Amino acid sequence: MKSLLRITLLTITLLLSSNSMAEAKSKVLLVLTSHDKLGNTGKKTGFWLPELTHPYYELIKEGFSVDIASPQGGMAPVDQNSFEEKDDYNQRFLNDSTLMAKVMRTIPLSKITPKDYEAIIFSGGSGAMWDFPKNPEVNRISKAIYENGGVVSAICHGVAALADIKLSNGKYLIDGKKYSSFTREEEKMINQLDIIPFVIEDKLNSRGGKHIYGKAWKENVIVDGRLVTGQNPASAKKTTQKVISIIKK
Repeated sequence: MKSLLRITLLTITLLLSSNSMAEAKSKVLLVLTSHDKLGNTGKKTGFWLPELTHPYYELIKEGFSVDIASPQGGMAPVDQNSFEEKDDYNQRFLNDSTLMAKVMRTIPLSKITPKDYEAIIFSGGSGAMWDFPKNPEVNRISKAIYENGGVVSAICHGVAALADIKLSNGKYLIDGKKYSSFTREEEKMINQLDIIPFVIEDKLNSRGGKHIYGKAWKENVIVDGRLVTGQNPASAKKTTQKVISIIKK
């Protein structure tokens, strides 16, 4: 009888352990801008919706747990112009109370523990040009994730986050690496060249990066080891798919 009881307890313990392991998901951190002012124009900006929805839904489809953070925490401002981009993922967002709640209550970057994540993805939107660069929390988290063997990724204006990330060896993370980003040509096309604080390709090239051009508004994703970058909103989905494939190797 005692032997049977031991076997039963052992079986229950193993089942509980197995369920706990099944419930534990790999985590990815998705970062949105907190900045809502487009320079001195008096216009509003923020994050670009497809650069949230495409990464988020690709990740949860593959079983990842996704936390959403921002430099300041709390409500992340969405660029209202991005609602004009209508696709299944953006429409899904409008009925997704879980994701909406995460956007309304983003985690402050200062509260993030890097070892909890296998990758970090910086979403774009013009606001990122102001609060991603020179941000000590962006640098702290990205450095730690990368040096822990994780993936650092950025999309469109989100690539501005790479401008000041330094590794423990004192070199910029971007130094010697290929990347894509929102281009000078695309900035001209939306009349922002004289508004943004810098052109991403100029800044990152000065840090030792090698910018790989793609056609304006067309998908262009560059993978260099554990750095994955996408040029524009059209690149958001594939960028995330590349991040997923690296994590799953």
